[in-house]
Amino acid sequence: MTSVDEPRVPATEDASPRGDTADEMPDTNGAAPPTTEHGAWSYVKGLGPGLVTGASDDDPSGIATYSQAGASFRYSLLWTALLSFPFAVTVQEICDRTALSTGQNLGELTKQRFHRWGRRAVGVLLAALLSANALNIAADVLAIGAGMHLLGAGPVTLWAAISGVTVTVLVMTGSFTMITRVFKVLCIALLAYVVVLFFADVAWRDVVVQTVVPHVEFSQDYLALVVAVLGTTISPYLFFWQSADRVEELAEADEGGDEPVTLDERSPHGARSKERHARFDVISGIGFSYLVMFAIIVSTGSTIGAKGATQIDSAAQAAEALRPAAGDAASVLFALGFIGSGMLAVPVLAGSAASGLAGLFGRDWGYSKGARDAPVFYVLVGLGTLGGTALAFVGLNPISLLVVVAAINGIAAAPFLAVVMLISDDRTIMGDHANGRIARTIGWAAVALMGLAAIMLIVLSV
Repeated sequence: MTSVDEPRVPATEDASPRGDTADEMPDTNGAAPPTTEHGAWSYVKGLGPGLVTGASDDDPSGIATYSQAGASFRYSLLWTALLSFPFAVTVQEICDRTALSTGQNLGELTKQRFHRWGRRAVGVLLAALLSANALNIAADVLAIGAGMHLLGAGPVTLWAAISGVTVTVLVMTGSFTMITRVFKVLCIALLAYVVVLFFADVAWRDVVVQTVVPHVEFSQDYLALVVAVLGTTISPYLFFWQSADRVEELAEADEGGDEPVTLDERSPHGARSKERHARFDVISGIGFSYLVMFAIIVSTGSTIGAKGATQIDSAAQAAEALRPAAGDAASVLFALGFIGSGMLAVPVLAGSAASGLAGLFGRDWGYSKGARDAPVFYVLVGLGTLGGTALAFVGLNPISLLVVVAAINGIAAAPFLAVVMLISDDRTIMGDHANGRIARTIGWAAVALMGLAAIMLIVLSV
């Protein structure tokens, strides 16, 4: 992975994806010819950064927020899923495309796109994101501890400390790939919420109506949950993670060696194929995330919320939504989902802001590198994971903290989205892969939506 100060090898005219040469032309820079695999299996094998992003989006913060939405307002917040899905897909596709077309993460691209004061402003935002992510990590490790407590393994705080230290050691020793493989499997437990839909007494007519027709209440509690739901689905850390993880995936691919192979450095066929696979990866990951989101709101609304507006104060209480389908195993399934999604989200949270700041500083970064090769990156990761673990001992309620963190992400999303849009709209950086009309329209609309939601919440709070 190159530093932003190192010159990149320009793509030749023949290697441009806009060229008219034969599809069989090999990629430049020693890249291998396009794969001959076709069909659905080649797309399944291509699932990577997008799927990890989607799975980490359903972290304990998301689970707690969606559970609280269903318990407090039943189906009234389902419209946020339908509204935000195209925004989430478009934003993550834009972040992914910046990596595909430049081979650099958003931090490096910020250094390239903005002048001194712009860089400083983004640096302040990233430092704030690092702090917010530490708070999110604190909530997540507490949630992992709550999951272990549900399994009868011991105190919440003990397992919060163990999980925080364990994740830190694993990422510092280069075991992030193992983390993603193991805990993506545990995240499958979240699909238990989908199964609940077939067993709970769901008022499907109300579900359809509330999904399609927005129902807005101008109360602080309602709008706080609206911002929290939007903030946990369109989160700033997801922007930076999607970009960084894709760059690492490009660098680790067989044709790339240690350097990311951009779209312009591939054959026309290879560029089109890579872009299709990456887009499928993003849509699949966000689609999985929204399926779980929809199922959690409906299942908690049909079970806990059906008894009247309820404030969820514990993991055991939130697990009750799974009881119609899982019976006595509800706590176990909920605990596995909390543990798996939390352990997957912690390194993602720490790595997102760390990679952005390291890239902005012109330093090496990435979990594919060792601590000696990327010391700034790993120091920032350690500050996030260990700092978040230390915050877990302040004595806050993990479920309440998770919802608050989601609201903070919702408030912070608009300025980060504006940075992403300014970068991806810039043809001097993106070339032919800059935003088209549809991506530009939806992307800036997302900036407006998140900004409006944050302003409404702040005004009502004051």
